[in-house]
Amino acid sequence: MSLTFHWFLPTNGDSRHVVGGGHGTPATASGRDRPPTVGYLSQIARAAEDLGFEGALTPAGAWCEDAWLTTAMVSRHTERLKFLVAFRPGFVSPTLAAQMASTFQRQSGGRLLLNVVTGGESHEQRAYGDFLDKDDRYRRTGEFLQIVRELWEGKTVDLKGEHLRVEDARLARVPDPVPEVYFGGSSPIAGEIAARHVDVYLTWGEPPARVAEKIAWIRGLAARQGRTLRFGIRLHVITRDTSEAAWAEADRLLAGFDPATVASVQAGLARSESEGQRRMLALHGGDRNGLEIHPNLWAGIGLVRGGAGTALVGSHTEVADRIKEYAALGIEEFVLSGYPHLEEAYWFGEGVLPRLAAEGLWTHPAGEKEASVQVPFAT
Repeated sequence: MSLTFHWFLPTNGDSRHVVGGGHGTPATASGRDRPPTVGYLSQIARAAEDLGFEGALTPAGAWCEDAWLTTAMVSRHTERLKFLVAFRPGFVSPTLAAQMASTFQRQSGGRLLLNVVTGGESHEQRAYGDFLDKDDRYRRTGEFLQIVRELWEGKTVDLKGEHLRVEDARLARVPDPVPEVYFGGSSPIAGEIAARHVDVYLTWGEPPARVAEKIAWIRGLAARQGRTLRFGIRLHVITRDTSEAAWAEADRLLAGFDPATVASVQAGLARSESEGQRRMLALHGGDRNGLEIHPNLWAGIGLVRGGAGTALVGSHTEVADRIKEYAALGIEEFVLSGYPHLEEAYWFGEGVLPRLAAEGLWTHPAGEKEASVQVPFAT
């Protein structure tokens, strides 16, 4: 089995400190350290491409730049890297979204992946004119994906659903290849949608035992639909030559968390309707103590950031071992990030990926001839 690794484009801004925000909370002031210009994001994208990451995730929401527009511009500065574009299906018609994806595929050389974000925060959704409740948003997502997938197959679609309606919908040109659909969600209705419609189910970085439970749950739902899915996990990383150096960096980041900011962010996230966000908050309870919730799994990021709130922290070998632990559960794709994203891409790409390659668990997407990374810190 060859594992797949994706990096992250911080379209909310980057910093040597943690940039908070997400799930209805605004980006923190540190996000102004490195504005998310096309030039800077392209630096990160080119580094990720050279190091061997398959793709790069972009977030969605009022706290960041638009993912479609930003990745379209950054794609012109890369050659191989794919873009895992997060979008919310309630904000655009399914026919237009299918057309946009088809255009992106042709203009980028087939480098689009789609991360469907239903939206767990009603107050943020209402700011965009979406007044459905959470369960109805998921049901609409199911109808949306049904329409989009049939359009991508070249079908003419007529559907009168509970939330969406199209008549005589078709695409002049279908995408080639068809973009893979990534999706996450921890509520019962989210599991049902994932089982019926998506290619890769994503979970946030919980301890392995809880991740195993999620995988078993989704596998069972998918099997009842006659389908099989791949599984991915979203994590931050802090990896260094030694364990001591990695934890010193985690301590430095933690020391930069202003107590007032932590309290404000936690109060905002407590309003979240997202089951996944609730599970993230339960890992630390807003407390700075006891943040290592599993060996090398640190919940500190979640004190100031919504969504993915855990990081793998340790030496390159320790982080590789934790990745192998998740892989043994069935995780095949890892969507990673770190602060700042340019430097941390190199720490992981030069420190961890060669170790996984040496064990036959990872191959550079460009092939052995073009891959330049070696095990740089072997003793």
